Amino acid sequence: MRLRFAASTAVAVAAVSTVAAAMIATGSASGHGTSTNPVSRVYGCYLEGPESPDTPACQAAVAAGGTQALYDWNEINQAAANGQHRTLIPDGKLCSANRAKYAAFDAPRTDWPTTTLPTSGSYTFQFRATAPHVGTFEFYATKQGYSATSALKWSDLDATPFLRVTNPVVSNGYYTITGHLPTGRTGRHLIYIIWQRSDSTEAFYSCSDVIFGSAPPTSTPPSPSASASVSPSASASPSPSRSTSPSVSPSASKSPSASPSTSTGTYAAWVAGKAYAIGNRVGYAGKNYECIQAHTSLNGWEPPNVAALWKLV
Repeated sequence: MRLRFAASTAVAVAAVSTVAAAMIATGSASGHGTSTNPVSRVYGCYLEGPESPDTPACQAAVAAGGTQALYDWNEINQAAANGQHRTLIPDGKLCSANRAKYAAFDAPRTDWPTTTLPTSGSYTFQFRATAPHVGTFEFYATKQGYSATSALKWSDLDATPFLRVTNPVVSNGYYTITGHLPTGRTGRHLIYIIWQRSDSTEAFYSCSDVIFGSAPPTSTPPSPSASASVSPSASASPSPSRSTSPSVSPSASKSPSASPSTSTGTYAAWVAGKAYAIGNRVGYAGKNYECIQAHTSLNGWEPPNVAALWKLV
């Protein structure tokens, strides 16, 4: 009896080890992050709701590749990159990191959800890390004249990153990285982020569609809420998210008419640009809300608009 039990246990352990090895080889066990400000293509679509996204670009991504890629938004990686990004990832496949699972996000489109950025000055980037690691972040911008109607090529990017940071501070699951934006950019562009781990050969990749065009900051570096205006294309009219996270940019018409500064509940008024933890309570438009998912608040993400972040109490 003991021998049979030992044998069956050994088989089970071997099976688990085999599965774990397969997961590591395919990258499914090592998905660890993406850019949230400016929002990446995959994360923007995830926020809309994988099962029923709002914008045409995200709907097309689901139609082409299914919903799993959105649920695995933190997994666009190359497990054995070791700095050889241009060798492993060919032109036209930068946003998917040459992984078939994410190929839909390589699609050349002019209606991916975008983040509006100042044309110059200092900016605070946020990168959500479900598993922080030591390593280096490199931020590249497309050259002036870039066209979103063609799949992204390495030659579309500047030869050197406009921002390079090693081992930035991580807090509440986010890397917050402040640096100067690239100069000489106007209109639609793409910011490509490479996060190369120094404790492993693994690297992660992130594509964020942006529009350079808002006024530059006049004093201190802007917070994500003050400088980022994440929105889908003008032709789309997003509805509240049906996923476990907020939609990228709730329509302006959804904001309550009452001002949070003059009409609050029992608790301190909700404000944009503040880090809220699970359990925090705020007042907004005469009602009280409790935070159910840690996040940094943004304009457009008021409690009534994002049920994935706040619940009425």
